Amino acid sequence: MNKIRVLIIDDSALVRKMLTEIINSQPDMEVIGAAPDPIIAREMIRELNPDVLTLDVEMPKMDGLDFLERLMRLRPMPVLMISTLTEKGSEVTFRALELGAVDFIAKPKIDIASGLQEYAYQIAYKIRIAKQARIKRHSAAPKSDAATKTQSLPVLTNRIASTEKLIIVGSSTGGTEALNEFLSQLPPNCPGILIAQHMPETFTKSFAERLNKLCKISVVEAQGGERVLPGHAFIAPGHSHLLLQRSGANYMTELSKSEPVNRHRPSVDVLFSSAARTAGKNAIGVILTGMGKDGAAGMLEMHDAGAYNFAQDEASCVVYGMPKEAVAVGGVDEIVPLHDMARKVLSRVVNMGAQTVRV
Repeated sequence: MNKIRVLIIDDSALVRKMLTEIINSQPDMEVIGAAPDPIIAREMIRELNPDVLTLDVEMPKMDGLDFLERLMRLRPMPVLMISTLTEKGSEVTFRALELGAVDFIAKPKIDIASGLQEYAYQIAYKIRIAKQARIKRHSAAPKSDAATKTQSLPVLTNRIASTEKLIIVGSSTGGTEALNEFLSQLPPNCPGILIAQHMPETFTKSFAERLNKLCKISVVEAQGGERVLPGHAFIAPGHSHLLLQRSGANYMTELSKSEPVNRHRPSVDVLFSSAARTAGKNAIGVILTGMGKDGAAGMLEMHDAGAYNFAQDEASCVVYGMPKEAVAVGGVDEIVPLHDMARKVLSRVVNMGAQTVRV
């Protein structure tokens, strides 16, 4: 078996040592080098040709983002960011994901001994994902204008459809950018949206705030007990499952700190299952890029309850895991490229609204 060859780039000797020990303890991967800064790393990449890089954000001689931008332009390869759990760290991390990093993980604490086993699992798991990820060359050219895209989007004129219908979304690896592309195309009067994205709790609030600035709809981290209204998206906080509940005529958010499902809290399965029970055929399910099977069983429940479900296609996924599993169990009605997801979902809402009017 060919082992995954990992190059560590971090200015802390202690972190380099800890990551080396964790990675080398895995049977399917090995550290082939450790660089204290990007200048040395550049030469090591040429000489050693690693499969995956772990990259610290804040380093001497060259900023981690500057290095990443050049790397993804000139020699795209899988990169796992090692990020500090701070507000500044989260902003930089999201920028790294924009530039093409596959995923990120919190910087290890030197006194992490009590939680080292779980941390080691996460590091190894994300390195395996990174090795499988679809890496695209980063271009400095701007993306196609979102305004041009929205001109061809269906127009929502039926207020009842927007109020009664819901869009329920699950995503993981690659999901931060996929959600940005999907949500930024939606109009202010679209149905209410609930989202479960696998992400540490220190990042979900910053992520919601970032999306809120980029989108026409309102995007917030769910607090629980909020009424789900058109034009509003609620992202599961990293410490809790997000569920859809009903109170009288209103859809409401609910948070739960029950045990992780599929090793995840928030779990996509938990959200999808609650939508199946609470909204039934009034829900539209969307499963985006991500590793593993979280969401597949819940999406099948939604499908069986009458929901109409979309999965992101393989070509546009960073990792075609969660959508693939949802398709395999029979929970998906349409497989759609990411760039066309907003149009397809809105078309379905319009069609559902027309049926509502006829009734």
